[in-house]
Amino acid sequence: MEEQQSLFHRYRRDRRKLLEFLLSSSASSSSFSHINFDTLSADYVIDRVKSGGVVDISEATKTYFHESSYPPMTHSKLGDSFLLHTDPDDSGSPPRRVPPSVPSRKPGSLKVEKIDRNGDDHGFKYRASPSTRPRPIENFKIVSLGLPSLKTGLSDDDLRESAYEILLASMATSGIVICSVEDQRKHRPSRLLSGLKSRKDKPNVQSQPLDKNLRLIRTIRVQMQISEAMDECTRQKMMMLSPGRTRVQIDIPQIVLGLLNFTFKSDFSNEKSYMQWKNRQASILEELLCFSPNLVAHDHLTIKRSLAMIRNAKEWDFMSSSGKAEVISVIKQAALTLSSLPGRFDLQSETYYWTSAYHLNIRLYEKLLLGVFDVLDESQLIEEADEFLMLLKLTWSTLGITQKMHDAIYMWVLFQQFVGTDEALLLEYATVELQELISAKVDDENVRLYMNSLLCSIHCNAVEIKLSLVDAVFYSLSIWCESKLQDYHLHFSQQHSHLKRVMSLVSAVGVLNFGDGGHMKLRRFNLNTDAAKILESYVKRSIEAAYRRVASNIDHLSEVEKKHPLGVLANELRLIAERELNVFYPELCKWCPNSGMIAAMMLHQIYWERLRPFLDGVSSLSEDVKAVLPAADLLDQVVTQLYNTGNGENCEDLHHYPIGEVAKPIILDWVIAQHERILEWTGRAFDLEKWEPLSSQQRQAASIVEVFRIIEETVDQLFGFRLPMDITHLQALLSVVFHTLDAYLLKLLDQIVEKNYLYPSAPPLTRYKETTIPVLKKKFLECMPLDDNVYDKLNTLTIPKLCVRMNTLKYIQKQIDILEDGIRKSWALIRQSIDKTCAREQRLGTSTCNEQIDELFCTTFDIIRDNAANAISKICDFTGAKAVFWDLRHAFLFCLYCGSVEASRLDGVLTRIDTVLGHVCSYIDDSLRDAVVLSICRASLEGFAWVLLDGGPSRAFCDSDIVLIEDDLSALKEFFVADGEGLPRSVVEQEAKFPEEILNLYSLQTETIIQKLMAASEQISLGLDSHDHNYMRLNNAHTFVRVLCHKKDREASKFLKRQYQLPMSSEYEDTPSTDPTSQSPLRSDLSKRSMSDLAKRSTSDLAKRSTSFRWNNTHSTFTSFKKKLQEATSEFRNVAW
Repeated sequence: MEEQQSLFHRYRRDRRKLLEFLLSSSASSSSFSHINFDTLSADYVIDRVKSGGVVDISEATKTYFHESSYPPMTHSKLGDSFLLHTDPDDSGSPPRRVPPSVPSRKPGSLKVEKIDRNGDDHGFKYRASPSTRPRPIENFKIVSLGLPSLKTGLSDDDLRESAYEILLASMATSGIVICSVEDQRKHRPSRLLSGLKSRKDKPNVQSQPLDKNLRLIRTIRVQMQISEAMDECTRQKMMMLSPGRTRVQIDIPQIVLGLLNFTFKSDFSNEKSYMQWKNRQASILEELLCFSPNLVAHDHLTIKRSLAMIRNAKEWDFMSSSGKAEVISVIKQAALTLSSLPGRFDLQSETYYWTSAYHLNIRLYEKLLLGVFDVLDESQLIEEADEFLMLLKLTWSTLGITQKMHDAIYMWVLFQQFVGTDEALLLEYATVELQELISAKVDDENVRLYMNSLLCSIHCNAVEIKLSLVDAVFYSLSIWCESKLQDYHLHFSQQHSHLKRVMSLVSAVGVLNFGDGGHMKLRRFNLNTDAAKILESYVKRSIEAAYRRVASNIDHLSEVEKKHPLGVLANELRLIAERELNVFYPELCKWCPNSGMIAAMMLHQIYWERLRPFLDGVSSLSEDVKAVLPAADLLDQVVTQLYNTGNGENCEDLHHYPIGEVAKPIILDWVIAQHERILEWTGRAFDLEKWEPLSSQQRQAASIVEVFRIIEETVDQLFGFRLPMDITHLQALLSVVFHTLDAYLLKLLDQIVEKNYLYPSAPPLTRYKETTIPVLKKKFLECMPLDDNVYDKLNTLTIPKLCVRMNTLKYIQKQIDILEDGIRKSWALIRQSIDKTCAREQRLGTSTCNEQIDELFCTTFDIIRDNAANAISKICDFTGAKAVFWDLRHAFLFCLYCGSVEASRLDGVLTRIDTVLGHVCSYIDDSLRDAVVLSICRASLEGFAWVLLDGGPSRAFCDSDIVLIEDDLSALKEFFVADGEGLPRSVVEQEAKFPEEILNLYSLQTETIIQKLMAASEQISLGLDSHDHNYMRLNNAHTFVRVLCHKKDREASKFLKRQYQLPMSSEYEDTPSTDPTSQSPLRSDLSKRSMSDLAKRSTSDLAKRSTSFRWNNTHSTFTSFKKKLQEATSEFRNVAW
């Protein structure tokens, strides 16, 4: 209602300003003083302005009253619309759908009616049954003060305008000038607005500055919504009424009679305004005089008759001035008789009307106090509020107001404004006024008696109770505060700060208390037992009311959210508990420390009665279970926190819902089912993998992304259940993660071929011999073909696909860290919520449990990391070997230095290696690039050494060739160093040591090499080389023999022929008779054998490598070759070469 009035006043003010603007071009602002803009037809004025015609004020007024007899209408392109007088919100819009059918009751639906509470103050039993739909929330209205009613029906506008007149009269009789000199000299113009003129036709008249009092009066007029015309007329009459500047006391009848005596119909712009004003004055006189018990019957009838004459327009308006004066004189005589009566309490300035008309005086003073609120924003005080309040003291003697009455009424006005606007600052002001009122010094006995005589009637429990004005204010405040506190969850959920202020207010005012004799009194409470009991009742009633609202709407919310009603109920109750814990308990605990415990036990008991039957039927992780159990667990956590907050650490733990016991087996079943599904999906994704990079930025395979997506979805689902879990569930989850990734790694490694298959078989050992007679039939190098599966695998394992595999393994290493961190955080959140609600005895083993969990994480993920790292190392080593010994075997192993060193240098091979490195850099992850390049570098140097030692019959090197080969080796090293942008030089130099040492052997004299072979062979015969575990060792008999075989030297050839009967190299065609792929050569055999076995069987291996190609069957046995070697050793001792 107050909001509607505020909008009405705003509309009224804006309408007036617009009309003033339209009319201002033809007359100055002073010409508008006697115009009642509320009775001007806006349509008429606008039409006259548009047409350029003359605005006739009387015609505009006549048109207004004519239009007001019809309903309001708006004009639009769609047609004219009439506005109904009824409120459309009451009836609502017509239904747009067919009426729904009566739904059948669903299992688990919630209906609530009265809550039965049994037991002591801390134990509650609840039952729920069907009830009606919830009613809309209604704001509790303030209980009125119970002042005696006005018998004449004066409206709020009448009281407001009369209060303004009394204020002006009090100011005038106090010697304050209320009219400026300009206002006093102003004459009413003979004609108003004869036509519209342009503003430019008249000079701009600037008003003279007003002094402080006149500016304040203007502000008060605006605040009390008095028109300028009425204000000007009233002030002029008040100046005529006041006897100069002498300070005299004046009462209300004198003010009213003076206005009636000096005011005429011609002072008003229309008859309606004059009739309203005249009737209001008559009603004020009737309220003051006609109901006085001290007035005799004859005077009573005379006043009634006189007031009737004033109200009668035909009689009063046509009465002569002498007749009006006679009527007013009769009323004045009766008023003077009453005014002359002594006051009842012998107070200073007390008049008869202080007690006989206090109900009117208080209402008038209340209207004056309402003027301190900004008319544009009623939640704010005007800047001149303090000056305004000081000015109101001038009316105290007229209205019978004391300081204590002022404090009480002003506090009451502030409080009403707070209730209407919800502005917290107004409540603070009201609380300050209340504190001042309570702490004020004790009144004089006569003042106390006077205050107690101002009785108000309050109805409580159908019994009428008489209270003093101050007590009535306190009673009304107490009733309102208790109504809010008994459902503080409803009233303070949005404005949390109001609770503290209302608690301060009710603690100062007190709460109602009925004594044994039925007497009602307000009892103020402090931090004591009484306050705790009162607050306990507030907590219980508020929780009950909040539960009723929630439970009555559960079925509707369940249908909207598509969730089980118990899950929705748990969420709603949790919100109540959280508000209680975070918002209300910090304030309530100051008065009632057990408030949190009481609210927690109530909410816990309410939900447990509903949850218990549901838990008995849980057997699997259904959708209903997923919705109800997490919500119930969250509710249990919040309720437990609320319970413990209110009781400290020494209290007994609240009985928890058995969510963990019910959820444990069904969660394990779910994880086991997911394990099988994930393994199936992992195998399917791997089988479909083409080993192509996802993009230029994401170079891993698509299958591993899919695998991690499935794992992460499973992890999210598990922790998304928000159910209690223990280490068993964590073990099950980590087992799923481990077996999934381990299966993927095993499948990936199973596609990699053993590196031994990459190396070509060693050619037969021959001695260099140039022949002048061509051999008609040469022997071919024979080899055993590879298995088809191995051959197919090697062809599919291209360098790009190997790079994608290594990128995938690197992706696993990165993602495994992210996955572990995510699982740890999710587990920590689960355990944190459990630790908050579990008993202290259960928390004692937390450190031990944490150690087990850390060990479980480390064991699971470290194994995956190690396996991925080993796989990367294996594939990286395989990649270098495949690039050199398989992809480049023809250009590198078979063609380099074949026939002639000068004709087949290393330049062509470097070009091919550069192409391979380009492919590697295009596909490999940046973090793996150096390792792969190093693997190719190592394989290239190993292949270079293979050409020097196992080059076959077509390769023989003289001293001049060695110089060229050394240049090629230097070029190969520089190629991988790449001017500092490639591998570190120290690494390349370390890898190139063995080829350099081989070239150094080639640079030695043949006799020196034979001497070294003799020494190495003697160690073989004596078994002294048992610790020679490395085939790639310079001081090795096999190395010396191979150097002699490839040395283009007559003495070396003669030595090999005489001592080992090796065939000539010219007897062989250096092209295999079949595909160059073969089984593992001696190099692979040596890498597999133990070091001790290598020393014993090195000579035998040398013989086997020769006989594997069946180049000379006469030297095919291990015994004969070893014997020849031993004989050569004996001869070395006696013969000098």
